Amino acid sequence: MGLKLPIQIDRLRERLPGRRKAGSAPRGLAAVTALEVDGNRLRIAEASRSGGGGRIDGMRVVPLELPADADRSDAALLGAAVGKALAKAKVRGGPVVMGIPRASVILRTVVVPDTGAEGTIASLVQFQVARDLPFRIDEAVVDFQVLRRLPAKPAAEAGGAAPNSADSVDRVEVLAAVARRDSITFHTQLAEAAGIQLAALGWISQANATCLRVAAPAAPGSTRAAVVLRPDEVGIEVVEDGALVFSRGVPLAAGSVDDEAAWIRTVTIEVVRTLHAFAGGSGRPAPSAAFVLGGTGREAAVAAQLRERVDFPVDCPDLGTRLGLGPADSEAAAAGFSVAGLASGATDPAGLAFDFLNPKKPTPPVDTRRLKMLAGAVAAIAAIGLVLGIRSTFVNRRLAVLTQLQSEIVAAEKNRPTFRQKLQQAATLKAWSAENREWLDHYAHLSAILPPSEEVYLTSVAFGPNNAIRLAAQARSGEILAKLDRQLRAAGYDVKPLAITPGADRNGYGFRTTVELTVPAKLRFDLTKLSPPPRPADDGSLDAPRKGGAR
Repeated sequence: MGLKLPIQIDRLRERLPGRRKAGSAPRGLAAVTALEVDGNRLRIAEASRSGGGGRIDGMRVVPLELPADADRSDAALLGAAVGKALAKAKVRGGPVVMGIPRASVILRTVVVPDTGAEGTIASLVQFQVARDLPFRIDEAVVDFQVLRRLPAKPAAEAGGAAPNSADSVDRVEVLAAVARRDSITFHTQLAEAAGIQLAALGWISQANATCLRVAAPAAPGSTRAAVVLRPDEVGIEVVEDGALVFSRGVPLAAGSVDDEAAWIRTVTIEVVRTLHAFAGGSGRPAPSAAFVLGGTGREAAVAAQLRERVDFPVDCPDLGTRLGLGPADSEAAAAGFSVAGLASGATDPAGLAFDFLNPKKPTPPVDTRRLKMLAGAVAAIAAIGLVLGIRSTFVNRRLAVLTQLQSEIVAAEKNRPTFRQKLQQAATLKAWSAENREWLDHYAHLSAILPPSEEVYLTSVAFGPNNAIRLAAQARSGEILAKLDRQLRAAGYDVKPLAITPGADRNGYGFRTTVELTVPAKLRFDLTKLSPPPRPADDGSLDAPRKGGAR
């Protein structure tokens, strides 16, 4: 009798290349300086290893000498300003860690077989996430964190599943983070221009989770939420058993920070909506506590509003005190939670959970030269045998090929309508591509210049030949449609006169029209300078769907 399958798998795991050995050297740094560019300020946190984890030694905020119209996408310009700020702050040399913003990272949660080898798991993770990325995998940098291990179910619990089914092998649930290689190149060029040694490049959302874990330790297995407040964004991070399992960033409308009551109300709605959606659709336990982090001065008010909307405690931790900092550093710590989390994670013996500068790499392929030689020898022997036996089997094989081809022809005849449809669709796509028009950019441009949805909304958008765009709109009044005509002309489009007809819908929009636009060849616009209308306060598009599909 042979060995049982689990024993064979364990023995194979020990021989797999890329398996991390027990007792390997820690990945963390002994001392590090963490940096974060926050507007016209540079946040600095210095940390060193203390015992079994990192310790924040000090935090500072230094202004950046940048002109108001400076191009922040210029790594050399921004790096020079960072270098001057570090010199002014008299920061000692040594390894530096920075972080990639949440908006620059794509998250995927995947389940792969547990091979016990980090390199092999990395290969499986890359294969999984490459299928639905909006760009090629060679343009991406992928790192991951193992969230939990899913042991194989015994045969009695698997319900008689096949031996090769997913439940019959050990698996791991992995949170994969994907960043474009351009983002990593930008930070390395910035570090080079600043004259610093970039040792690691983490992720801001994971840094927020690390800061929460260090500043507010919790019992094993607990699930907590971190509400991260910035003037122009609110972030919601869910941490389960010390590991980040969910992250969402919600940008806030420009200018909303001036109205404190409206800003707090908007933040509260987004946080409650996100936590309810997580609890209802993630398959994980709902958070048992929440912590509000930030330096906006409105953290206590947001926490008070959340306590009225959720059924678990909400706290505003004093990061300066909990991180063991003096009064001089407490103010910098309040808004520097991300940079504090980067520094703590980099000095932890396990290192950063996500490091896009040094990601977990797939195992390189095994040298297959000997296998190729053996395969060639076998192929030569098979060829000789084929030549010796082809005289007696030639006719039968040809008849079998003919029969197979006839069956394929019959099957292809049944699929002829489908093939014709695919060819027509391909021709349409080629014609659209040949026009060399960025229609998605025009879609975004129109979304920004059209009146808000409280006045008018589009029922259909169509892009046709000769640079034509056709919009079907529903408006509350004819004056609004006249305003729509003026706005489109002001934006540079050629607009045919509108034909306005009464046509009320169930939402109270009493007029409809069809707008025909022509895009002039000289029309140019910059999407980064556009400000779309704010989302209505009663927008329910992100609410969790109820039973029956109703929101």
